[in-house]
Amino acid sequence: MSEQVSETEILEPEEEQEAYVLGKRDVAAILYAVEIDDRDKLIELMEPLHAADIADLLEQITSFERTRLIRLYDREFDGEILSELDESIRDEVISILTPQVLQEAVRELDSDDVVDLIEDLEDAQQATILGALEDVDRLAVEQALTYPEYSAGRLMQREVVMAPEHWTVGQAIDYLRATPEDDLPAQFYHIVLVDPRVRPVGNVTLGKLMRSKRDTRLSNILEPMFQVIPATRDEGDVAYAFNQYHLISAPVVDDDGRLIGVITIDDAMAVLDEEHEEDIMRLAGVGDGSLSDRVVETTKQRLPWLAVNLVTAICASLVIAQFEVALAQIVALAVLMPIVASMGGNAGTQSLTVAVRALATKDLTGSNVWRVIRRECLVGLINGAIFAVVMGVVGLFWFGSPALGYVIATAMVINMVVAGLAGTGIPILLERIGVDPALASGAFVTTVTDVVGFFAFLGLAAAVLL
Repeated sequence: MSEQVSETEILEPEEEQEAYVLGKRDVAAILYAVEIDDRDKLIELMEPLHAADIADLLEQITSFERTRLIRLYDREFDGEILSELDESIRDEVISILTPQVLQEAVRELDSDDVVDLIEDLEDAQQATILGALEDVDRLAVEQALTYPEYSAGRLMQREVVMAPEHWTVGQAIDYLRATPEDDLPAQFYHIVLVDPRVRPVGNVTLGKLMRSKRDTRLSNILEPMFQVIPATRDEGDVAYAFNQYHLISAPVVDDDGRLIGVITIDDAMAVLDEEHEEDIMRLAGVGDGSLSDRVVETTKQRLPWLAVNLVTAICASLVIAQFEVALAQIVALAVLMPIVASMGGNAGTQSLTVAVRALATKDLTGSNVWRVIRRECLVGLINGAIFAVVMGVVGLFWFGSPALGYVIATAMVINMVVAGLAGTGIPILLERIGVDPALASGAFVTTVTDVVGFFAFLGLAAAVLL
């Protein structure tokens, strides 16, 4: 016991600090300090805030207020704020910062955060940020930018703690203590063991390192789960691997299998969150918009899909137009017709959401696709039958027509089954042909359920009631 204690530093626990939540009054107080140009008061108010909270604040206020706040805050601006900012206003914030403040802010960031920061900037802004870095850091960032966008090479950080596979625990501890703090990552969870060719062979957690005796070989305390990630792998697949195999960090290798970086769980989960948010936004047809976008930008993002919806609505209207005679003779059809289409649309959206989510998490594959489609169709059949009974009774008592009740009940069953089929089948088909199912499925599913619903209801009505 004494040997293990002597090898580790006993740190006094830091005084507990209650989490600070940015409230409406805090925002008002900060903006007032900006209004009266009270820099000391502004710094006092901003001091307890986390970088993510400051980023949220900058996203919530107007462009004019943002400019005044940043210029007054000036030298206190932290590099972590830049990495937390939404991309829609990051360029604006960078353009407001003075070169000196920007350089100091960027130097505080890890290489992966710098890459994420500058990859979408203009050449002039990229040059400014790269010029602020040390030669080694600049080379690392420039090399990362040579990898494809949205790849592991862009996501990884170059700061890696590695050790030869023949080292012992004592040698690793001595190495970590002797290494200057600036030469180690700000946070790391593993020591990556490498062979003589600098190819990763395993991970050792810091917990096992500190619990083991000095003469224990690192190769004897390797983590059982070890994943090596090629630099060209898509970041979505990387996030999936972290989530699927409960990884904390994973080494990244080049085409020759040599260690060039590491991806940590915080970056992988950020990608996962971004993909989930992107899917939700695209399912609603609003693209990559955010609350910080200007009116013109938001309009441009939403206009194309509203145009698509207009085309699909016209298609549904053309179906309705084929039954003008029936609608003219039986007014009740116009009253009940939207119910069939609406129920089918909602059922299709439910199946669509499940299918898109399952495709994103790779739970829906070629081995279970037909089982899932069959399940959704059966769910649609059962739900359709239940609501068919309800609408049949409504049709009978509302309009006094048993035949009308039979027509809407039958149409309801047909459209609910088709909704289950379309909601699952269309995303799968789109993915097979290389189209993002989250982006395009909604319009197609809505068109199918509207057309089938109107055609089934009006067609049956024309055949049975006239």
